[in-house]
Amino acid sequence: MANEEESELFSFSTRSLSDSEIAFIARCQHLNLHESDDLNDSYESHVKLNFMFENSGICRAYIAFQAWKIAIYSDPFNTTKNWIGPKVCDYKGVFCAPSLSDPKSTVIISVDLNHTDIAGYLPAKLDLLTDLSLLHINSNRFCGIIPKSFSKLTLLHELDVNNRFVGHFPRVVISIPLLKYLDLRYNNFEGELPSELFEKDLDSLFLNNNRFVSNILEMFGSSPTSVIVVVNNRFSGCISNIIGKIKNTLNEIVFQNNNLTGCLPMEIGNLGNVTVLDIASNIFNGVLAKTFKGLGKIEELDVTNNMLTCFVLDEVCWLSSIKIFRFSYNYFNGEVESCLQLKGKDIVFNDVGNCFPDRPKQKSVKECQQVVSRPIECGKSKCGGGGDQPPPKPLPPKPKQPPMPKPTDDDDPYDQSPVKRQWPPVTPKKLPPPVVKPPIHCPPSPVISPPPPVCSPHLRFTLHHDQCTLHLLQFNHHYHHH
Repeated sequence: MANEEESELFSFSTRSLSDSEIAFIARCQHLNLHESDDLNDSYESHVKLNFMFENSGICRAYIAFQAWKIAIYSDPFNTTKNWIGPKVCDYKGVFCAPSLSDPKSTVIISVDLNHTDIAGYLPAKLDLLTDLSLLHINSNRFCGIIPKSFSKLTLLHELDVNNRFVGHFPRVVISIPLLKYLDLRYNNFEGELPSELFEKDLDSLFLNNNRFVSNILEMFGSSPTSVIVVVNNRFSGCISNIIGKIKNTLNEIVFQNNNLTGCLPMEIGNLGNVTVLDIASNIFNGVLAKTFKGLGKIEELDVTNNMLTCFVLDEVCWLSSIKIFRFSYNYFNGEVESCLQLKGKDIVFNDVGNCFPDRPKQKSVKECQQVVSRPIECGKSKCGGGGDQPPPKPLPPKPKQPPMPKPTDDDDPYDQSPVKRQWPPVTPKKLPPPVVKPPIHCPPSPVISPPPPVCSPHLRFTLHHDQCTLHLLQFNHHYHHH
């Protein structure tokens, strides 16, 4: 009866996983993990090893990919169909290169399974890919957790896991020493962010579309990260004036659609290298400081849908590099003529939903009066203004934002790694019609066996009675006797 229920449960359809299917996959991952979400060294996967391998790294990679293939429950485009045999470098989505420590030895350096719509989980045995530098699996249906065994991926440089993962922030990523690009977008992570994250030497950090709830007051003051995107979370608090301390490293900062409050600190004007500043759809109040004229490289400035008041300054409108300037749906009541002249230039400009007396599509006088008549004294706050003061009452509701679909390569401006890759991405190919796998049952619980020996170029594995047995074969002996 249990098997029949599981068979009925797994009727996958492309781009869709029900809550029960996600829970089922997560339970399967849990059954294959020991305590602390990890596997100990004595665990041996149910993998048939009956091949000669080029070297020990390829041997370990074979074990890792076969464990991963077992953990896949739906592969509608048959991406992993050729994941068989000892020629691991020929597997689709897998890239090889000479080892850094031994140029004569070939190792796995990259796995790119982006946009392949695979459903499953990440097995702990992926820690055998110790030469891996890039792991991209975004826009799939992987769920469960990120195993703690990922701490052994000491050469990993980029990790992109835009999927259906759950739980608190995966602290294991902090322990990956060479990690520079971290993309955790569009998952179901929740809770507070660890302070160590902002001490890590990252180039880019993407946390958008999760359920993180941290207070950002002191978060970014010492971060060396150049791109920080935290759109569509539940962050609160105000931007501290310590943000000026990262003026030499910060290039893009996107805080859109959170619960951030307070005045914007004058120190934002010190961020002379910033090209994108997007704080739309929060509850910021106060004014745009004259120091904003220091944003000499800014190309996109978006303060839409906040509670900012007073004048839109000439210094901001005429920043030399600006291409997009949006300040709609605030309470600005003064707009200099030079800002209006932007409409004649090749610049995206939007001022609707404010309190400008002679402009179309503005708020009503009554609505404006509730806020404009009660100015905020920004100089009295630890945040450069407003952080200690509650917003004026009654607060007008934030305009409802339309649901944000998952980005594609064409419409998401934050979907590209700033890190120059050494290996080309997978060449796009015309995908065949989706093929749905028949129902598959949860794999059995792990089998504990004696510690496996270290793979070498002269090892041959066979499977006898569900026990992985090792046979040592010298190359010459193998060719003379077989």
